[in-house]
Formats: sequence, C-alpha cells, structure tokens
Amino acid sequence: MGNIKFVINDPKTGKTYQQEVDGSKLYGRKIGDKIKGNLINILDYEFQITGGSDYCGFPMRSDLPIAGRKKLLLTRSVGVKTIKKGQRIRKTVCGAIINDKIHQLNMKIIKYGSQIPEQLFSKEESSEEIKEELKKFSEEKPKEEKKKEPKKEESKEKSENKKE
Repeated sequence: MGNIKFVINDPKTGKTYQQEVDGSKLYGRKIGDKIKGNLINILDYEFQITGGSDYCGFPMRSDLPIAGRKKLLLTRSVGVKTIKKGQRIRKTVCGAIINDKIHQLNMKIIKYGSQIPEQLFSKEESSEEIKEELKKFSEEKPKEEKKKEPKKEESKEKSENKKE
C-alpha cells in the first residue's frame, strides 16, 4: 500500500493541490505535526498535517491518539452530524497517528519554497489544452444510426411472400 494521496492547501490563495507520493516515511507522525517537504520530494517547503482518512473513508481525529480505528460515542464534531441538541451517535473513526492504512492526508503549507505552488503541482496538461479538446469533442457530431422498421411491417412482408 505505501502510496498516499496528499491534499495540500495553500492558505494564501485558498487553492488545493493533489499529489500521490510514497508516504511510508510519514508513518508514526500525528495530526498537527510539521514536516519538511524533502520527506515527500517537495524541496524547500514545510507542511502541517491537518487531517486525513483511511482506505475505507473513515476520518482521522486529532483527539484520538491511536494508529487504528475505534468506535466512539460522539456529539457534533469531526465525522459526525447530529440533528437534535445533545444527541450522541456511535461512529467509527481513525486515530491521529499515520499508518499503512491511511489513504489520504490533508496538509497546509507553512513555509514556501523557491517555486510557486502552481508550478510545483501543475499537471501535464494545462487548462487551455483541456478546453481545446472539449471544443473538438463537442464539434464532432455522433453518427446517426439507421432506424429499423417496425416488426409489423416485416411480418406483413413475410405474409405477402407466403401468399405468392
């Protein structure tokens, strides 16, 4: 499993970037820890872990100091939405410690490097290239299929052939 999807938030612009990296170097770290970008092949940057989720989608909680899952009786908080005041619900959540079951990790940028984040996390195709491809796709007209004649007409033809 080793690959973790990093969702990196840029607080200056409000944009988020996604990158999939081998996260085995982060095992044992907790939510709230600060890590250097060199650990995840992003030089000169510094990040803070803000949350995440495991391979089944259960959210990580910073107040649960374990590396696995736990069923907790919770009021309105991370992973729980209550309707009535005072309502408590038993929910499964993940602990704050990163392990091999974690699939997504949320981070925010604390210290910026020499490159701007848009250049660092840019995809292979730019947005202009994608727009051009969409225009080409919308301009192409689907081929019209020949409509089959109703079965009743076919049966009439067969009956006429039999009479002859």
